[in-house]
Amino acid sequence: MTDSVIAMNADAPMSEGVRVPRELSGRAKAAIVVRLLLNEGADIPLEELPEDLQTKLTEQMGEIGLVDRVTLGAVAHEFAEALEGIGLSMPHDLAGALTVLDGKIGARTAAKLRKQAGVKQSGDPWVRLKALSAGELAELAQAESTEVAAVLLSKLDTPKAAEMLGQLPGPMARQITYAVSKTGKVTPEAVDRIGFSLVAQMDQRPISAFADDPEKRVGAILNQSAANTRDDMLDSLDAEDQEFATSVRKMIFTFAHIPERVTTRDVPAVVRAVDQDDLITALAAATDEKNAPVVEFLLGNMSARMADNLREEVQERGTIKRTDGERAMNAVVNAIRELEEEGTITLVVEDEEDE
Repeated sequence: MTDSVIAMNADAPMSEGVRVPRELSGRAKAAIVVRLLLNEGADIPLEELPEDLQTKLTEQMGEIGLVDRVTLGAVAHEFAEALEGIGLSMPHDLAGALTVLDGKIGARTAAKLRKQAGVKQSGDPWVRLKALSAGELAELAQAESTEVAAVLLSKLDTPKAAEMLGQLPGPMARQITYAVSKTGKVTPEAVDRIGFSLVAQMDQRPISAFADDPEKRVGAILNQSAANTRDDMLDSLDAEDQEFATSVRKMIFTFAHIPERVTTRDVPAVVRAVDQDDLITALAAATDEKNAPVVEFLLGNMSARMADNLREEVQERGTIKRTDGERAMNAVVNAIRELEEEGTITLVVEDEEDE
């Protein structure tokens, strides 16, 4: 405790020449602890407290005045003992419990409980909204007025806001960005109402049985399928629903796509991640017009010594059975996918390449 925390009170009660702590209410002690922590540079999220408690705390802090060193020490000691006696901190309401259990309980149960929490209008709706992905936020923004979307954008952290804008059509993103300039006089109450309204809309959406979109699920299946099966399925999808087939094609990443999707600087990481035997088998099997360019792409973007060694081993391997070759090519693709999921490499997106 430092002398600068809270000023000393020279009129503190005395008992036989010894100072004794002032008698204080629990609310006054709480105000002293908050003042002490703030003075020491602690970052206390007081804005998460209910508004009435924030008001009472502020009023109490304004009423206390000077606090002597003995009283301060006694309050701090009592607070420290209370902290040591705490075994576990639990949420104070249903909204808080749902935040803790997010992803741990069933989606249907969570949706049902969120509706209950929404009816009570408790908690901070923006905590849930900020936890959404940029794509989900963009979807919410597209369903709202420009003014509401501007408030949503303003409440997000800067990186998430920029990511959300990137998911919106250009004209809409520009309108929302301009509308932010009109939010200067929006009241905190209005922002809370907008937050609760957006959360209520989230809770009213039907629960999907699948975590991924249909095109992503089909693409993942076809990624692991034999080449002739994959081509046949895509031809069939073209005949049934060309738009869906196009979306599925964007999700597909095969051995032949490596030169288009993997950057040259990431080739050494890919080579290290693939089992050596699988890599040699895949390179030896890639003799057709579609896959042969992959061999030159990989060998041309690694050290000359390693490339020469691999060429020798590929020649020694000779002819590869088609099934063995496809299995090895899938192993290479799976290794690349794992590197992407880990964040070690970043694959080139087709739309980015077009731009």
